[in-house]
Amino acid sequence: MSAGGTGQAEDGRGGRSGVRTALAGLTTRGRSFLAAGVAAAVCAYALGQSDLLRVGLLLAVLPLVCATVLYRTRYRVAGSRRLSPARVPATGEARVHLRVENVSRLPTGLLMLQDRVPYVLGPRPRFVLDRVEAGGRREVSYRVRSDLRGRYPLGPLQLRLTDPFGMCELTRSFSAQDTLTVIPRVVPLPPVRFGGEAKGYGDGRQRSLALAGEDDVIPRGYRYGDDLRRVHWRSTARHGELMVRREEQPQRARCTVLLDTRGAAFEGAGPDSAFEWAVSGAASVLVHMLERGFTVRLLTDTGSAVPGEGADGFAGAGQGTADAAGLMMDTLAVIDHSDGTGLSRAYDVLRGGGEGLLVAFFGDLDEEQAAVAARMRRRSGGAVAFVLDSGSWLREPAGVPGPPGRSGEGLRMLREAGWTALGVERGASLEELWRLADRERTGAAAASGGEGA
Repeated sequence: MSAGGTGQAEDGRGGRSGVRTALAGLTTRGRSFLAAGVAAAVCAYALGQSDLLRVGLLLAVLPLVCATVLYRTRYRVAGSRRLSPARVPATGEARVHLRVENVSRLPTGLLMLQDRVPYVLGPRPRFVLDRVEAGGRREVSYRVRSDLRGRYPLGPLQLRLTDPFGMCELTRSFSAQDTLTVIPRVVPLPPVRFGGEAKGYGDGRQRSLALAGEDDVIPRGYRYGDDLRRVHWRSTARHGELMVRREEQPQRARCTVLLDTRGAAFEGAGPDSAFEWAVSGAASVLVHMLERGFTVRLLTDTGSAVPGEGADGFAGAGQGTADAAGLMMDTLAVIDHSDGTGLSRAYDVLRGGGEGLLVAFFGDLDEEQAAVAARMRRRSGGAVAFVLDSGSWLREPAGVPGPPGRSGEGLRMLREAGWTALGVERGASLEELWRLADRERTGAAAASGGEGA
């Protein structure tokens, strides 16, 4: 949950602008009364009817008095907003809780409460609140839902004040706003194991022994609290200070998820487009690998790595796992097509080294870009590619054939380079493709007589 902003309604009084604001707040009923009063007064003057003049003055003065009293009313109302949750997957729902508190010594009149939301999240919510006593509070809530990922502002919250006769309405706004983050849909993936996903990583972790033998010890200085049984006396005598043996250092397996965002590689738009499938697939793999204990990073065709450039951009160890996952999900929530036309920048990042599993989501690959992608395999312990075919994704729902696919040659080049490459057609299940990739990878490893499952 995320606590929303809290503030007091702004009334914006001041001179002539205040009078104009009050008169502009007259409702249809108030304007009708004012027009009828003026017309009655003119007729009374023309006909010499004093009784009609009194009626006209009453009709004209009533809305003006209501507007003046309502405008001069000094309500002190505090409002707050709370999102539950503040980060929600696409097609999921979030509940927005609104709280209004009367912090003045006077009870309020009838209040109309409304919150501003983007049209993507649904209609603008409106609530009518009865009289709020001094020190009293009212709480209401509404739900928002979006099929499109993104970051959506909520607010500012507005109060509409009205007089008992319905002659005038004034709007006062709060300044606080909140943001709802709609992240891509995450598909639960089965716990498969790709053969050769990380050379020497075994069950997803690798232990590098610092002590291979008495002569291969790499000691370090003694620290307060170290076990005295780990003191290495030979090094202590050599350095003249207490030295201890290093313990085994567990290293977590690495996984890089490469997302192709080139605008030229994807066609179509909307929640059912090929690009949205790729974004959802990348999010699903990132979450799955974090749950399996991998350190992960998100890499795009522009060469940008998330969560960061430090330690090769990988994160996910210890207490930083949740923060790393949140940062990557927030990035995927707003990611869009890039202006680039090639994958060379991503290749340059991968060329920097770092064995581990590489999972890529590609759009259409021409021969040149397929060659660049094929070279990425040499820098990873294992490589799995999902190539989305634009031809199948552009077919009409009725089954009208779309343009021919352009991924066939790219798939062949990737497979020849050692990738486990799968074509993705419209409506494909990532879960089934994940299992299929595991079977193909394991079969290829068994056929080569090398890596085990």
